[in-house]
Amino acid sequence: MKLLNFNHDGEIRLGIKTEQGIIDSTTIFDNQMTMEEVISQGTEGVTNLQNAIQDATVSYVDESTLTFAPIVTKPEKIICVGLNYAKHAAEANLPIPTTPVLFSKFNNALAAHQEIIELPKNGEKFDYEAELVIVIGKTAKNVSEEDALDYVFGYSVGNDFSERSFQFRTSQWLLGKTGDKFAPVGPYLVTADEINDVHNLQIECKVNGVTRQSENTKDMVFDCSEIVSYASQYMTLEPGDLIYTGTPSGVIVGYPEEKQIWLKSGDEITISIENIGTLTNVLE
Repeated sequence: MKLLNFNHDGEIRLGIKTEQGIIDSTTIFDNQMTMEEVISQGTEGVTNLQNAIQDATVSYVDESTLTFAPIVTKPEKIICVGLNYAKHAAEANLPIPTTPVLFSKFNNALAAHQEIIELPKNGEKFDYEAELVIVIGKTAKNVSEEDALDYVFGYSVGNDFSERSFQFRTSQWLLGKTGDKFAPVGPYLVTADEINDVHNLQIECKVNGVTRQSENTKDMVFDCSEIVSYASQYMTLEPGDLIYTGTPSGVIVGYPEEKQIWLKSGDEITISIENIGTLTNVLE
């Protein structure tokens, strides 16, 4: 299933994307169902949604009229993986990692599809990073690589938006990574059963309609199984946690210095991942 969150009269509602349109979950359940509840229920939650759609008389909402919300609103953790495509490591003049490079963002960084990203006034080197996002579905602690994907509820499209002068000011990347709305994600959360092979998906980023990144997830240094298993050895992953799995080559910071034209107010960033969706944000 393709699920989404949207705003309605000051509250966030769960939507279900179908070929006919978006179903507002409040029209098929007596009590409002949240994305977090569906995730925590796992396959049972998805089955309940599927059965409710079949059993109820549903009405559809025009997607173009929606104001999207992030696919999850209060994840306990937002984990990111750095340098996880070999060509990206090369363009950054850094060695290919031998273990996953993990860093974090905070909830203030969450942003929705079509949400405007207000640029910090003291920033000057803004950059995009197209990324596949993992949504954890079950509590995961010390899980094996073989079992790791069993703990994944689904996948989404993300942008690890960055301010490079902040990021590289010190050896810690945090300042450049977790500014307000620096973690756009969405528009959909696609359940894992909908993706035949998460390690063979085309991913691309366009800025103002011009392609800047185009790669395939099969070129990850560490695939989704390895990432989930590795992270779970050091922290307990909880339902609703997000993992941004790294970006391909083509980011601005990887260009020769004389060709680095940083993002600016008015730029539109569009990130697409095969079979998952397209995430668009405009800078202000």
